Amino acid sequence: MSDQLKSAPVAYENEIFLNSPDGRILRMLSEYQEPLARFRREQIQDTVVFFGSARFQGRQEALKNLTAVENNHANVPEAKLHEDLKLAQAGIDMARYYEDARRLAYLLTKWSVQIPARRRRFVVTTGGGPGIMEAANLGAHEAGGKTIGLNIQLPFEQSPNPYVTPSLNFQFHYFFMRKFWFAYLAKGLVIFPGGFGTMDELFEILTLAQTDKLAKKILVVIYGSEYWNRIINFQAFVDAGTVSPQDLDQFKVIDSPEEAFEYLRDGLTKHHLGPAPRKVGEIVPEIAKTRP
Repeated sequence: MSDQLKSAPVAYENEIFLNSPDGRILRMLSEYQEPLARFRREQIQDTVVFFGSARFQGRQEALKNLTAVENNHANVPEAKLHEDLKLAQAGIDMARYYEDARRLAYLLTKWSVQIPARRRRFVVTTGGGPGIMEAANLGAHEAGGKTIGLNIQLPFEQSPNPYVTPSLNFQFHYFFMRKFWFAYLAKGLVIFPGGFGTMDELFEILTLAQTDKLAKKILVVIYGSEYWNRIINFQAFVDAGTVSPQDLDQFKVIDSPEEAFEYLRDGLTKHHLGPAPRKVGEIVPEIAKTRP
């Protein structure tokens, strides 16, 4: 008599299948449905997203880093020491953006938690990691609000910063699903100095607005004219005829947390704080307009 076969696992408990190429669609759907369920449970209606470099530090940490470089120059080649000192000094110069992001997130959250609404409005959201992300989550935390971190698995480890609200700490595998959640709930976008990823997010939102693919008004703040004027010549797009002059009206360049807060507060109030309250459990509109 042959041995009795063991029961096979049901498909949704079959880890080999779920982690295989054939299970990819289920993994994608999970990165849509699980965050959606959590946002509903936490009563998140919409967000203001902060983007910027993960490499910036607060001023005190930047000063400590410069001191460490200066004190550990023994046996360091001169060229390497010069480069390290240059980067450490740049870290101090850029630390003001960390402090400004923290201040802006604080002001925005202090205002938003006082809005009379059934659901949480304009919740500060970041990529959940260090740098500008940490600064914005910290500012929102200090103001007594919930704050969201949409982290992602990377070849180099990016741990969530300690200021993300634990119930709103997310980890994604797929970049496109993470980017979807950044855009899906956003009513405001604040772009601090950053690198490739920051520019990617900025131009994606500007392209969606330019091509009329947003069902809502997203206020875009580009923070730090000194930095961005060196990185991007927006007027050159217009001069070359690659964008229309009115396309530059999709964003505002700002240099102080107070001015950025006033711009966001006034715009969010005008475009998104209408007189009619939303129904309980209602999810925000689709990012793409509904077509007949």
